[in-house]
Amino acid sequence: MFLSEILVQTLTYIQTKRNGWCYLSTIMDLHSRRIIGYSFSKKMDTDLVLKTLESAVKNRTITGDLIIHTDLGSQYTSDDYNQRLTELHIRHSYSRKGCPYDNAPMESFHASLKKECVYPVPVFEDYETAAAVLFEYVHAFYNRKRIHSSLGYQTPLQVEIATLTSQLMIYLSCGR
Repeated sequence: MFLSEILVQTLTYIQTKRNGWCYLSTIMDLHSRRIIGYSFSKKMDTDLVLKTLESAVKNRTITGDLIIHTDLGSQYTSDDYNQRLTELHIRHSYSRKGCPYDNAPMESFHASLKKECVYPVPVFEDYETAAAVLFEYVHAFYNRKRIHSSLGYQTPLQVEIATLTSQLMIYLSCGR
């Protein structure tokens, strides 16, 4: 498998005292388990998942033959979201209705995030505090420091660097 060949996306709920429920949407590269797209909002709508998709596009070269897997939530079945996927030449795969196991790596990430970052704090004071803590968890800890048994006890960033190095060596050995 190559980087950005299969992406998975979903969202989760984060509670705050002042702002009530807020929503974190993330996109993971299935090969490296790196979070490549991220958005946090006070509203759970199509705009949230589109912003996450644009974040992934900004962070990663997106080419054809890419699949993104989501659940059947209204945000992911919306015309706007699917139109953007078509523009990017990304094929859309859906989980079966009521079957979160079809998107297990993404659900596992959100479970880890809540166990390691959210639940130790009874409830975040407000949206801004939650946003800062979540950003730090995703970008400073999860992608760079958190090892995964499924990745041979490496971090997502280590796997990504090793994969890119390997792909570059193959490319260079072809005499290009």
